Amino acid sequence: MGALTELEEQRLHKLAAIQQKGIDPYPVRFSNKEDILPLKVRSFGAEDDKTPPEDAPPVKTAGRVVAIRDMGKAQFLQIQDQTGRVQIYAGNKTLGEDDYFILKNLDLGDIIGIEGRPFRTKTGEATLHANTLTLLAKNLSPLPVVKEKDGETFDGISDIELRYRQRYIDLAVNSDARETFVLRSKIIRALRDFLHARGFMEVETPMMQAIASGAAARPFVTHHNALGIELFLRIAPELYLKRLIVGGYEKVFELNRNFRNEGISTKHNPEFTMIEIYQAYADYNAMMELTEEIFEHLAQKTLGTTSLPYGDKEISLARPWKRVTYLDSIREKTGLDFNRFLGDENPSFDEAKTMAQSIGLKAEGLHTFWEVVDLVFSEKVEPTLVQPTIVMHFPKAISPLAKSIPGNPHLVERFEPYITGREMGNAFSELNDPHEQELRFNEQASQKESGAEETMPTDDDFVTALKVGMPPTGGLGIGIDRLVMLFANKSSIKDVILFPLLRPPRHDTHKETNAE
Repeated sequence: MGALTELEEQRLHKLAAIQQKGIDPYPVRFSNKEDILPLKVRSFGAEDDKTPPEDAPPVKTAGRVVAIRDMGKAQFLQIQDQTGRVQIYAGNKTLGEDDYFILKNLDLGDIIGIEGRPFRTKTGEATLHANTLTLLAKNLSPLPVVKEKDGETFDGISDIELRYRQRYIDLAVNSDARETFVLRSKIIRALRDFLHARGFMEVETPMMQAIASGAAARPFVTHHNALGIELFLRIAPELYLKRLIVGGYEKVFELNRNFRNEGISTKHNPEFTMIEIYQAYADYNAMMELTEEIFEHLAQKTLGTTSLPYGDKEISLARPWKRVTYLDSIREKTGLDFNRFLGDENPSFDEAKTMAQSIGLKAEGLHTFWEVVDLVFSEKVEPTLVQPTIVMHFPKAISPLAKSIPGNPHLVERFEPYITGREMGNAFSELNDPHEQELRFNEQASQKESGAEETMPTDDDFVTALKVGMPPTGGLGIGIDRLVMLFANKSSIKDVILFPLLRPPRHDTHKETNAE
């Protein structure tokens, strides 16, 4: 640890003085604490009601000190809990000796408990007159303070990396951050309720898997000592969930973490949350309807509207959404027609590179024809899909788990929803022909031999499961983090993950401190 700041030394001296007084600065408990917001509603009524409370019963609450106004022998404080803030008036006329000593040694960031009575100040502000004041935790590391700028309040934590690395500081001083994660919790609860009400059963499948399958991505590798085998953190729960459909469950979902050993960006975190939903006797058309219904319902339930601000745009989640096909969208945006290669078993990688280069894209690090096509889509089409759009009918070559379109074996019944230029999920009519699935796995192996980095390994047990018989099934996966980004109007995935993965801090990184 580095040298203490002047503020830290001052607080340590106050801590020592409190302890010498025989006061425990970290007591074991503070029972029967009432949340601030319901307390204020009960004691003071509506926010615009300035009538003094009559014969209001005593109250007991607690929170972090976020403002102090010293008036000599009395002080006005603001304390905050997860529900809101309230003003406290405390002074030597009502506090006992020890409690008054605590009051005179309070700092911003301390956590206190109070008991007292509600009243209104001369200006009508709802206030609690403290009869007792208990120190519950002394703040020894000064928090960034809330400052005023051009008449507006903003939070004093300016170091973006500090917000992510020490999220507890961000949450302590940044109301917007707290509200974001409250919204995330509401979204997840509403999503679960929505599916439960429609007869879906929530399940849990393995996080550690012997085969990293269910998606084309690079896994994290670990080792099980007792079994002496290599295991992988799952990249997707898909193949296990479809095993449950084989077993007789007809509506299942799992909302949990996936892990992919990929880069970190505003759109990607190696550990992320997804929901995957499977419904027997359904297809990708049913999943399209379900996708639209989920987004519309969640917006209405959590925000009260289907019209959302995002950056400088207004996003409408109202059904129905626009629908385009994958290859036609590429042709529309770039003029490149890849449809003519669909029947070619070995389309020319060099020709794909040449076509990509004609629109200014370099296919460096790619090894197959369809990897180049997907690069063109992600660079030239994806950013243009701002309003909700269903992109459907992907090439079979990049969709090893999806069912082919009847009469068109080169395209599959797959779609991805896009909003604000981001992929929000993936869905398809699930391939349930075991022989065709085995061929698709073999095609993936051939692509890997050609140099493709992200391919899907063969899962023989899954093929065996399909031989038992899986009914026609629709599957849908939605990225929860990106969904929350949309609803919370956030441009970085780090803003909606409580503790995102970051590089280890440099030794010369300075801790942000503020003068109070």
